[in-house]
Amino acid sequence: MIFAEGVRFPRFSGHETFTFRYGWLKKAVDAVAEDETVFRREDALTTLGVGKNMVRSIRHWGLATGLLEENPERLNNRGRWIRPSWLGSLLLGGKGLDPYLEDPATLWLLHWQLAATPTGPTTWYWAFNELNDVEFTKEQLVTELEHVVKQAGWTRIAPSSLRRDVDCFVRTYAPSRVTRTVVAEDTFDCPLTELGLLREIEQNRLYTFSRGDHPSLPAGIVHYALLRCWDAQCPNRETLAFEEVAYRAGSPGRVFKLSEDALSAHLETLDDLTRSAMGYDTTAGLRQIYRRRAVDPVALLQAQYTTANGRRR
Repeated sequence: MIFAEGVRFPRFSGHETFTFRYGWLKKAVDAVAEDETVFRREDALTTLGVGKNMVRSIRHWGLATGLLEENPERLNNRGRWIRPSWLGSLLLGGKGLDPYLEDPATLWLLHWQLAATPTGPTTWYWAFNELNDVEFTKEQLVTELEHVVKQAGWTRIAPSSLRRDVDCFVRTYAPSRVTRTVVAEDTFDCPLTELGLLREIEQNRLYTFSRGDHPSLPAGIVHYALLRCWDAQCPNRETLAFEEVAYRAGSPGRVFKLSEDALSAHLETLDDLTRSAMGYDTTAGLRQIYRRRAVDPVALLQAQYTTANGRRR
């Protein structure tokens, strides 16, 4: 597991076994915009309207999705002062583009934020980028992660922590089954279950990733992800091979579980949506993505929502 070599601080906890829910991320952005120390206050339970463990979970998911950030202007911060990130303000702020997660584009973007980089939640990144099995059980995931932990030399990570993390990962993407033994509060599905990325084949046992075209995934989000991946992994290159965008760890094809045909369809719109700054060429069977001049990924993201809002009107 090559990614483990570059990860100094793995992240297998913090969610308190809760997946995030509709309204949680908006609450987090609004609360820290008002008071950067809200998560340390005794009245945080009242401010956020949830229990103590959920307060910690909301903080975790706000940071994990990149909608919140530790304020770098505070010396020796150590997580004590937290503010909305540029992305949190853009999406969920006072004049946010999608404050109530009504646009599927936002859910796909949040998934990208969680699973695209090895500095994010470890199980999320590893499962989407390093796991080669299409089908798996929770037990298999735990066993694989135990091997990763041992190989990387990470200490103080108990098997019970891995089991809880794997369970939370699965519930982030696979809709829950309501039974008599399940407490009603625990049946609130994470918004990311709507993406259809993970399906339960056998009850409480076997799961499978869904690779395909994913009709709710907009081209603008794929293009944004492509630019982020490009800038992070090979910023000085002017071209990328299709295979790199489809299968490399941290690539849009890998993180979004796109089929080759679906990814190609998104790449074919690059020229129009970037005003010829980027393009996709398939001449002589050689598939490549070109970057002719710099493109601002944030501008691409804003254009995605502007276009979508225009269509809704």
